Amino acid sequence: MRHIRVFAAAAAAGVVLGLVAGCGGTASENSGGVDRNKGSKGTLTIADAGFTESEIVANMFADVLSKAGYKTKETSVKATEISQKDLEKGDVAVIPAYVATYADELNTLINGPKAPSVASPDLDKSYSELKTLATQRGLTPLKPGKAVDQNAFAVSKKFAAQHHLDTLTDLGKLGMPLKLAAGSECQTRPFCVPGLKRVYDIDIKSIDPLGVDTAQSKQAVAKGADQLALVLTTDATVSSAGLKVLADDKKLQNADYLVPIVNTKKLKPDMETALNKLTATLTTEDLAQLNAKVDVGQQKPGEVASEYLKSKNLL
Repeated sequence: MRHIRVFAAAAAAGVVLGLVAGCGGTASENSGGVDRNKGSKGTLTIADAGFTESEIVANMFADVLSKAGYKTKETSVKATEISQKDLEKGDVAVIPAYVATYADELNTLINGPKAPSVASPDLDKSYSELKTLATQRGLTPLKPGKAVDQNAFAVSKKFAAQHHLDTLTDLGKLGMPLKLAAGSECQTRPFCVPGLKRVYDIDIKSIDPLGVDTAQSKQAVAKGADQLALVLTTDATVSSAGLKVLADDKKLQNADYLVPIVNTKKLKPDMETALNKLTATLTTEDLAQLNAKVDVGQQKPGEVASEYLKSKNLL
């Protein structure tokens, strides 16, 4: 999961220009048995941002690039910030990112912390901004995938049935003051309390500071102590926790679709083909299930990644 990144990056908090730290382990440890040392086309380092989903996807990137003929190494950073400096230098060749969030991160890096957001719920607009900004840093974003990792809001299934709720618009029409289980920062973030009020006229009377998409937040809503929880679209445990995600029918959340970011000098046509084929296959539901296998099932990210690729005939 990406609890920290959801708010820090979406609010254009900036990018830390640090070196990659903490190797992700050997090929056999991380890759579910895939030999990443046989390639003859050169060596590529793929970096994740230190949270489950990023680790899984980075391992997938490493595996499909290995199949394309490259020696690959998957490595992690200690914090959630991507090693922008190493990516621009080419020491890191590829990272998994999210269209809207990474566009805003680059915008902050290039134009300063007071630069207005360039991201939006419109994927085409966000991607266009991302391409323009990435080019200035010697980077190429490939095609955005099907999978999207966004903030989402959930109520208990009982509450949804009682009030006939399917969308956030339905919730706003209730006109009911609600208690929201989330992080305390949600009070001021544009995609949380202010956005719920502005776009949906939802009245959040208070925040129960139990965190973003935590077990405690989901339990509080399931038990009726709170009415609404901030969760993530790639959390596979929401339904089993007794909650129902309400559709963001007016598109409050930005277009955070998964996208490979590649150092332009490193990019080759066969790399682009391999990565685009993967992201065109991977869905939001797939990501949720893969996250659950690691976070709940205690499987290793590399093993989960390889199993998925084999199941889709990508490996």
